Amino acid sequence: MAKFSYTARARTGEKVEGTLEAPDRRAALLQIERLGQIAVKVEEKSVAPPPSAAGGWRALFSRRARRQRMGARDLLNFTSELSDLLASGMKLGNALNTLSRRRTSDATDYVVRELRDEIIRGASLSEVMGQFKDTFPTLYVSLIRAGEASGNLSEVMGRIIKHYERIQEVKEKVIMALVYPVIVMVVGIATLIFAMTFVIPRFTLIFKDLGSTLPVPTRLLIGLSAVLIHYGWLIVIGLVVGVILFRRFLRTEAGRVWWDGFQLRVPLIRDIITASAFAQFARTLGMLIGNGVPVLDALHIGEHTVANSVIAAEIHNARDRVTDGTTISGPLAAGKVFPPMLTDMLAIGEETGDMSGALAHIARRYEADLDRGVKIFTTVLEPILIVLMAVIVGFVAISILLAVFDLTSGLRA
Repeated sequence: MAKFSYTARARTGEKVEGTLEAPDRRAALLQIERLGQIAVKVEEKSVAPPPSAAGGWRALFSRRARRQRMGARDLLNFTSELSDLLASGMKLGNALNTLSRRRTSDATDYVVRELRDEIIRGASLSEVMGQFKDTFPTLYVSLIRAGEASGNLSEVMGRIIKHYERIQEVKEKVIMALVYPVIVMVVGIATLIFAMTFVIPRFTLIFKDLGSTLPVPTRLLIGLSAVLIHYGWLIVIGLVVGVILFRRFLRTEAGRVWWDGFQLRVPLIRDIITASAFAQFARTLGMLIGNGVPVLDALHIGEHTVANSVIAAEIHNARDRVTDGTTISGPLAAGKVFPPMLTDMLAIGEETGDMSGALAHIARRYEADLDRGVKIFTTVLEPILIVLMAVIVGFVAISILLAVFDLTSGLRA
């Protein structure tokens, strides 16, 4: 048992100080809660290590612990549960304390405990969430801050849930749409490797024994098979190194700009990327403005929520061109990246004073375009992959059959 000294507030608001014994800090907080008090400060009474060592190790542990992050689904569940508890009238500290008693994942449990402890010490929720940048995006923290300022934290959390549910739904649609093409490609590549490394070498031995001159396609196929058998490990190493170098290149600013620009030039992919980016931008901007976030700040946050760096750069340029802090349709249209339909609809919203509603309508329009683009892409991709695999397998089969026909013709002669 460890001893803890604590400072708390009674239900009447009176300050209470005391000590108690508990296995750990969490148990001490529960004991204080059972006493009908709200903990303000709880400290373990123990001998501290030397300041330099304690500070260094504690800082190191804190930095590593802060890197723990919730998954997208865990974040949605946490936000939904916290919103429900707040809507029922529970105080923020008590709600977080209730959630901290649950056992989910290590990262989620840690983040919730840290939020609870910091709130008890008097910090604001948005301030603490801002320390967990890997878990709570800038958009999330900004909306929580707006909810704290307006006093409608539960309502704002409900909007956050709807926003991230839409994002998650879009991601799952894309992933599910790509499942079948990926399976076709993997099975085709596996079949080709098996044929080149196990089937073709056995035919090669038969052809050598017969000693006949083979057709050109057959000789080409046998050569490719020999290269794959003898130098396959070099090919694999080369592919792995190439992928690593390419990924490092994409992490650079120049690489990301090149890749994002390339995606905007590919016909089928371009429609998906732009629809996703415009829908995400409109949905984010509309929600921020609807919750009282200033337009320039909303543009800054929207810039960092768009995945494509080319479109994000145009939002940044538009933000620099905004002069009155309210009208953004003109600056967005000046860059020629955002389509006229989007900027015209936004201009109408500015004229009527309903920018949030106009942005919500724009988001719905481009979400529909995104669904249509994904369906077209997968519809076209499936036959392309099937034809490609059929051509490769057909080349292997025809090359073998040509050799067999030549050999049988020679034997008959």
